[in-house]
Amino acid sequence: MIVDLFAGPGGWSHALSTLGVRDIGLEWDEWACRTRAAAGQLTLRTDVARYPVGPFVGRTTGVIASPPCQAWSMAGKRLGLLDQPLVHQAVTDLAAGRDTRETLLAACRDQRSLLAAEPMRYLHALRTVGEPEWVAMEEVPDVLPLWKQYAAILRSWGFSVWCGILNAADFGVPQTRRRAILLASRTRSAAPPEPTHARAPEPPTLFGPGRARWVSMAEALGWGATDRPVPTVCAGGGPGGGPEPFPSGSRKTLADARDRGTWQPPPRTRRTASPATTAPARTWTLRTNSQANATVRRADEPVGTLFFGHRANECLWVAEPATTTDQNSSAEPETIRITAAEAGVLQTFPADYPWAGTKGQQFSQIGNAVPPRLAAHLLSPHLGQPLDPDDFTLAA
Repeated sequence: MIVDLFAGPGGWSHALSTLGVRDIGLEWDEWACRTRAAAGQLTLRTDVARYPVGPFVGRTTGVIASPPCQAWSMAGKRLGLLDQPLVHQAVTDLAAGRDTRETLLAACRDQRSLLAAEPMRYLHALRTVGEPEWVAMEEVPDVLPLWKQYAAILRSWGFSVWCGILNAADFGVPQTRRRAILLASRTRSAAPPEPTHARAPEPPTLFGPGRARWVSMAEALGWGATDRPVPTVCAGGGPGGGPEPFPSGSRKTLADARDRGTWQPPPRTRRTASPATTAPARTWTLRTNSQANATVRRADEPVGTLFFGHRANECLWVAEPATTTDQNSSAEPETIRITAAEAGVLQTFPADYPWAGTKGQQFSQIGNAVPPRLAAHLLSPHLGQPLDPDDFTLAA
């Protein structure tokens, strides 16, 4: 079997399913487990730090791990960086068969920090029977020093290991999400996957086609296509709140907004000879959160890293007049909060992925998930299964 630690809503699992393989995911969050169940994924609802390794010994081909990133992420307090010496100590001890987690946990500033050491507990136990065959792990960039420690230990156990930072946009994800990756194998030379996309398209060479341009938000969402359903925007707020773009109690769609002349599928703009009788042209951008350092990108670019904190969805589509002569240029920019379906697509989940829970719970799952398209590129060589780009046609 393939064991997926901290499985979340199924980023790795969905990637595996596109490659014709299933895993068993360990996950404690109720709503992530409900999402996984609705998506037909095998799940044990449990605390990874408490679950025994015994049931997997002698039966495990691959180990996947994406420990919770909140303690390390720039979106949080980053107490994991202060706890890093304790996490390194835990990894060293677990690799030697010493379980000092309880003592080290008491000294941690953020108890989630030590979860990054949990994969070593599983790997040490599986090592006794020559397992697993391969390992794939993912975390925020600041965890790279820890992955290097894992790499040194795994190499001493006979694995070939690569670890480094990859940008999800280089693999067809419409998001410039940078992550620390570790890949290890007992049976093949570990190496990062070959990028398929680049910031600027590359011309073909004698050895084949060049890399395609990064996938934009507009491409991924299918904006401009007439055969695509339009997401619904519901008024009335929800967890994380924030003003809705329509009056309280109303229910509108982006199609309605388009009819009002306020919605233009980015990056397209309307150009007419009679602006007095038609809607003004607008440029749409996506602002990833409400913080001062939020990433703002045009719809014809990939989005920045998507994350959703305790205030749930602060990710906004913002429409600005295309010219300063626009009759509405002095008005407040129009804003529409991104939907869960749109955010999921920008993480390369299918548009109809069955997200469970309230808006806040759905956005939390999406922000913490591994983009399935990136995961598929990482896993394909281990499984000997070629990745078909058509497996990740994103827009609904």
